[in-house]
Amino acid sequence: MTGFVDRVRHLARRDSRVDADLLVDRLDALGRFLRAADGRIPDDRLGAAHTLVERAGARLALSREHTVVALAGATGSGKSSIFNALAGRDLSPVGVRRPTTGYAHACGWGAVDGASGLLDWVGVLPRHRFVRESALDGTDEAGLHGLVLLDLPDFDSVEYGHRLEVDRLLGLVDLVIWVVDPQKYADRVIHRGYLREFHRNRDVTVVVLNHADRLDRTELPRLLADLRRLLDSDGLDGVPLLATSALVPAAMTELRRLLEGTVTERQAALRRLSSDLDSVTDGLAELVGPAGERAEEEINRGTVRRLSLALAAAAGVPSVVDAVESAYRHRAGAATGWPLTRAWRRLRPDPLLRLHLLGSRRAGGSGPANQPTSVTAADRPVPPSLAGAGGPVPVTSLPAPSAAQRAAVDLAVRGLAEQAGSRLPTPWSAAVTAAARSQRAELPDALDRAVGGADLGLDRPPMWWRLVGTAQWAVTATAAAGLGWLLVGFVIRTLGLPALDYPTVGVLPVPTAMLLGGLLGGILLSLLIRPVTGWAARRVRRRAEDRLYDVVAETARRLVVAPVRAVLQAHADARDALDRARSSHR
Repeated sequence: MTGFVDRVRHLARRDSRVDADLLVDRLDALGRFLRAADGRIPDDRLGAAHTLVERAGARLALSREHTVVALAGATGSGKSSIFNALAGRDLSPVGVRRPTTGYAHACGWGAVDGASGLLDWVGVLPRHRFVRESALDGTDEAGLHGLVLLDLPDFDSVEYGHRLEVDRLLGLVDLVIWVVDPQKYADRVIHRGYLREFHRNRDVTVVVLNHADRLDRTELPRLLADLRRLLDSDGLDGVPLLATSALVPAAMTELRRLLEGTVTERQAALRRLSSDLDSVTDGLAELVGPAGERAEEEINRGTVRRLSLALAAAAGVPSVVDAVESAYRHRAGAATGWPLTRAWRRLRPDPLLRLHLLGSRRAGGSGPANQPTSVTAADRPVPPSLAGAGGPVPVTSLPAPSAAQRAAVDLAVRGLAEQAGSRLPTPWSAAVTAAARSQRAELPDALDRAVGGADLGLDRPPMWWRLVGTAQWAVTATAAAGLGWLLVGFVIRTLGLPALDYPTVGVLPVPTAMLLGGLLGGILLSLLIRPVTGWAARRVRRRAEDRLYDVVAETARRLVVAPVRAVLQAHADARDALDRARSSHR
């Protein structure tokens, strides 16, 4: 009765066929998960998944017309006897002393040309391979055509290498038949070490109680019931449980029928891979966590702005904008001031030039022609990732960031990483933190390049500078003409020549009016444009500040935010791929 119920349960599970195309899609999804997770999740957490993808790819690429079935058991269980009984000849050594079976033996039914590559992959030596052709002995073996039966080494062998071989082969075969005997069927080694580990492979697991001929009619049902109880506690409820005896051909009938059905169905390999895939993906679920917001929504603008402000302070942006305002006033004074004082003003250094900033760093552009060029990246090594297409990288003379500024940058980077990875599982949150700091060493040079390459709005003098400068030259020329006229008159009088008759404007001679008017006009014009210059300097300062913060923010996005977003996107891709890999008809 127990055997009948087991077969009904097994047939019910077999009705749920594994679709090969769906299985391939799931394996591809697992591969996408691994590509997204590699380098971000510790390798020891992904080892089983990598092994499965490699093994499944190799198994599906080999013969799908063959079913690899392994007989596994302890010494003396009789698995080699069952192997020989099914094969119809003595192919595997039989004994009760350990170790007995040292190498796996294989027997294939029917044409095994397609199974050669499969056996090479499994690792059965050519001298331990056999072929069972029904035409040779007149028996009907057509129902087993496509079966590749393996007799594994004893898993309780005193030879450690034998146990390693058993473990390796158990991970490769399509279906496992566990052979136990009436004396050691409850052994802890097989239950705790093997059967419990196969609870996810129930669909490709069979248990046989061998040596049934040694039991009387009352003992056999009792032992089968007790073994069923043990299997249920191992999580193997419903797996086929058969009683066999290699010495009694009739006692092998049920096992042979089960093998014929398995071979005909050609589902064992797919079910084994599907159950292994279920096991691996369920173990990976905790690594991605539940579905959440998309990566683009995980980093808010406030966090990025705090990072940009910290980087701007460390990059010396406040000093640069102060220098921009001072440079504008300096250059405006040189262009619109009284010509007699311009030479004196030019003796004062330009605030931007002291920082090796010319006011414009557009690709292919340059500063005013009469100003010296800045120090370039040729003077020191620059990381290749910072080299631009617009020419050499300018190196400024801005002061190095203080310890407080560096601490503020580190705090902002850490805050961004914590905010971005707060909802992620531990491996991914650690990957986010590592990504945020991944280009920390390049930040100083990148910020210096960004500041040095920013267009500060001082590359072209405003039109009103030229107009005021022209007016200053005009009034200065008027004053100079009046002075010259007066000097000519003075020289004539000194020589005793007739004095010049100056025209007058009211009571003032025209030369005197020209001299005084030119001087007063230049001074008055300078006083009038001073507030205009101050207003314009503050306006240029604000624009330069906005541009500098923009380039610093872009640097922050490129070197800090972008790597973090890449990890977040990889997590989203890994989560979606794992969800796809876990979907099945279960």
